[in-house]
Amino acid sequence: MIRHVIGALVGREIDRRDGSGGVKGAALGWAAAGLLRRMGPLGMVIGGGYVAKKAYDRHKARRRG
Repeated sequence: MIRHVIGALVGREIDRRDGSGGVKGAALGWAAAGLLRRMGPLGMVIGGGYVAKKAYDRHKARRRG
């Protein structure tokens, strides 16, 4: 279940970076979840770290104004 959540968050971040929205982010999130699952626990840490860094950067940019 956690891999699905991390995959969805990775897909959302990819979609935000692209800016167009749609199926691309969902497909890449699905692929990322599969790839992270095959990497085992290290993959989940890498995926979670990617999402956490993006959220931290966005929070920092909002605070700066």
